[in-house]
Amino acid sequence: MKSMYKITLQLQRCARDITNMSQQAVNGISHRGRVLTLDSMNPNVKRVEYAVRGPIVQRAVQIEKELKEGVKKPFTEVIKANIGDAHAMGQKPITFFRQVLALCSYPALLEDSKFPEDVKKRAQRILEACGGHSIGAYSTSQGIECIRQDVARYIEKRDGGIPSNPDNIYLSTGASDAIVTILKLLVCGEGRDRTGVMISIPQYPLYSAALADLGAVQINYYLDEDNCWSLNIAELRRALNAAREHCNPRVLCIINPGNPTGQVQSRQCIEDVIRFAKEEHLFLMADEVYQDNVYAEGCQFHSFKKVLFEMGPEYSNTVEMASFHSTSKCYMGECGFRGGYMEVINLDPEVKAQLIKLVSVRLCPPVPGQALLDLVVNPPQPDEPSYATFMTERTAVLSTLAEKARLTEQIFNTVPGITCNPVQGAMYTFPCITLPQKAIDKAKELGLVPDMFYCMRLLEEDGICLVPGSGFGQREGTYHFRMTILPPTDKLKVVLQKIREFHLRFTQEFS
Repeated sequence: MKSMYKITLQLQRCARDITNMSQQAVNGISHRGRVLTLDSMNPNVKRVEYAVRGPIVQRAVQIEKELKEGVKKPFTEVIKANIGDAHAMGQKPITFFRQVLALCSYPALLEDSKFPEDVKKRAQRILEACGGHSIGAYSTSQGIECIRQDVARYIEKRDGGIPSNPDNIYLSTGASDAIVTILKLLVCGEGRDRTGVMISIPQYPLYSAALADLGAVQINYYLDEDNCWSLNIAELRRALNAAREHCNPRVLCIINPGNPTGQVQSRQCIEDVIRFAKEEHLFLMADEVYQDNVYAEGCQFHSFKKVLFEMGPEYSNTVEMASFHSTSKCYMGECGFRGGYMEVINLDPEVKAQLIKLVSVRLCPPVPGQALLDLVVNPPQPDEPSYATFMTERTAVLSTLAEKARLTEQIFNTVPGITCNPVQGAMYTFPCITLPQKAIDKAKELGLVPDMFYCMRLLEEDGICLVPGSGFGQREGTYHFRMTILPPTDKLKVVLQKIREFHLRFTQEFS
C-alpha cells in the first residue's frame, strides 16, 4: 500500500511538472508557475476553520454592502449577534480607562484641568515605564515590568493572598496570542507520539483552529447539555483512553466560564479536574477570560490557580498550568486594544527560557493594550476621585448583562423546538434547536450542515447573524446556534422575537 501511495504521489508530481513546463513558454515569453499555490501551501493552514468569522459572517458583510447600495431586503440592518464584541454592540467604554489612555496617547493633555488627578497619575506612571516616555515605543517582550507587577498583585488579591510572581506573568496580544504560544511549546512528536490536546465540545474555535495549524491531535470531550453543560470526569477519562490509541495526550483545556455554552464550573468540578490532570500527567490550560461575567444565583467564579493552591503542595508543587485573561470581555469589552496576560505555574525553568525566546520573536504585545490591562488590574480605589464613576459604570454593565442573560433563556424556552440552558456566565447562549427531517434533507441536498442552513436562512430573511453550532462542535444528531447577549436590551428583545417568529415559520415550512 505504501509503495502504491508513493507511485501515486510521483504521478501527481509528474503531472504538475508537465503543467508547469507548458506554462513556461506563453507568447514566446519563458516563465515559471507560481511559487505558492493551493497545492504547494502549508496543508495545515487549509485545515484551519474559524466559524465565528466564517462563511455566514462573510455573507452578512455582503448583505450590509447591498443594503448601502439600495438593494431592497425584508430588513433595514444586519444585526451581528455572532461575536462577543461589546463595543460594536453599543456598550460604552469605561470613562476612567479611556481618559488614562487618552493622556498616554497625547501627553499634552496632562496639563488639562478637565482630567481628574488619579487619571493623570496613572498616565504618568505608565509613560514613565515606557521607552522615551511614549506608548509608541517597544516594550520588553514579556511586557512592561510595572504592569506585570500590577497583574501579580491583582491575582493575589483575587485569590485571597496566594502569592503571584511577576516573573511568571507574560503580557500578550489578547488571551488568544498567549494560548497559541503555550500550545506551540507543547505540541511535538510524530504519528502515535504526536501531542494530543483535550478540548471541550462545544468549544471556542480558536482551539480547533490552532491545533489544526500546529498539526496537533484534537481530543474531544463532551460537556453534559442535560446538566447545564457541566463537565464530567468520566467523560474526560473516556476521551483520554480512546485518544491514547492514536496519539500522546499531554494537554487539557478548560474554558470557565464557558464559551459558547455559558456554564460556570463549581469548585468541586475544578478540584476533580485538577486531580484528573495530576493523575494523568496532563498540562492544564485554564481559559478564564469571562471571570467577571457570572450571573446565575448560586454560581461563583473560582480560579484554577486558587483551587490548585488550596488543595495543598501535593498539587500546587506538581501540576503544570497556564491561566489566561483578557481586556476584551467582562465589563471592559475593549476587544480592539488586544490586551491580555497569562500566568504560568510550575513551568520548567529551561522551558521558561524557551518561552521568553518565543515571545521575543514577536517583539512585544501592543503597548496601548498593556496600558489598558494595567488599568483593569489596578482600577480606581475608594479614596480616588474616579472611583464612584468607575464603580457605577462597571456595575451597570454587569447587571445589564445579567438581566439579558435571564431574558434570553426565558424567551427561548417559550419557543416550541428551542431548548435553552441557563446562561450562568460569559456572553453567549447556545440553545438546542429541533429541526424537521425535511429541513435536514434539504440542507444535505444543498451541501450544507443543517444548522448552517438554518442560520443562513435566518440571515437572508431577517438580517440576524448567528453562528451555527456545528462551528463549535456538538453531539451527532443535535443542532444549535450561538448567539451573543450583548445587543442593547431593546434590540435584544427584537432579535429574540425575530428568531422566535423565524423558527416557527421555518419549522412549519419543512413539516
